Order: sequence, then C-alpha cells, then structure tokens
Amino acid sequence: MKKLITIIFLFCNVYSFAQDKDAETEKGFDATNLFTGGSVSFGLGFGNYNKTFLAGVNPHFGYTFAKWIDAAFVVNFQYYSARDVYDDKYRSTTYGPGIFTRIYPVRFLFIQAQPEYNFIKQKYIPVSGTSVKDNLRVTSLLLGAGYISSRSGKNSFTYLSILFDVLKNPYSPYVDGYGKIIPVVRAGINIGLNKNHGARFSQD
Repeated sequence: MKKLITIIFLFCNVYSFAQDKDAETEKGFDATNLFTGGSVSFGLGFGNYNKTFLAGVNPHFGYTFAKWIDAAFVVNFQYYSARDVYDDKYRSTTYGPGIFTRIYPVRFLFIQAQPEYNFIKQKYIPVSGTSVKDNLRVTSLLLGAGYISSRSGKNSFTYLSILFDVLKNPYSPYVDGYGKIIPVVRAGINIGLNKNHGARFSQD
C-alpha cells in the first residue's frame, strides 16, 4: 500500500508540473479536457511448465492536462487461469482501482504508467487433493506503450497497447506461477466528452 501511495504522489507532482510547463494549457478546470472510455485486456503465456490466460475490462475517466499528457482513474476487472506441468489448475478474479498517465511523444504513440491496487480472489485446484481458496491484496505497476488511430478533433480515438507489471509481485495477476511477467495487451477507445475540442490536438 505504501508503494502505491508513493507512486500516486509522484504522479500528482507530474500533473502539477505539466500544468505549469505547458503554456497552451488554460489555468483552472476546463470541461473540454474531460474524457472517458475503456479497454478490453488479454494475455497469454505458454511455456514448458505452465499455460496461462487472462482477460478483463478496464473502464476509465480522465482529464487532459496538456496536449502531450493525459491522466485518468481506471477500474480493473479481470479473470486469470493457469495450468501447470502437473495439470494442477489456478483460477482467480481480480478487481480494483488504479490511475494511469499517458505521455504522447508524437501524436500517434503514447507511453503509459499505471499503478493498480487489486483485490484478488483465487482458487488452487490440484489434480488430487482438496482445493484451496484465498483472498489477496496486491499492488502492481504496469508500464508500456501504445499506438492510437488519431488524437485530433475532440480527443476521441481507438488504441492498442502492451503493458508489463514491473513490480513482479509473485501474487500479481500479471505474473505466472514461476514469476515470469505476462505481457498484457489492451485494445480500447477514448471518448472526448466535449464537442468544443476543435483541432486542439492537431499537429502544428
């Protein structure tokens, strides 16, 4: 939990810096900068010792601080399953809050950082013996990049991204039973909530 608080604090400092740095950003709240949307996520892992699968949905609601940086609150819902070399099975459902920051070095690409604090209900089902259930709380930090269709007009676009949990918590839904990171692919849509965006994000 302390790690998540520290990460959020650092992101808040980034947001504040962005507001001061970009001269094109108007001071105060601007409703034309609001956006919403969401993504579906999926990941697959294949190896000599186990097979994994994860899928989920991730609605978000955010604000554009400058033409090169967005931030949003996101909710994570996810299902995970795995089968090891002994044919033992693992199942889990995950839900929890998070925030993301996207930086756009160019109009069609972004870099993303997304800390999450997830609640996980998991079940271990051995081939022989009694199944075991457990409830966990896990902090993750997803880092990665993505491609967008276009960021012109009212900040509405589709995107495709790939993310990795760099914290590698052994109980993370993005890490398999052998501690290997599972790449998470997310495809989604971003929808600007105000039609008066105009050509705010067009290339100069």
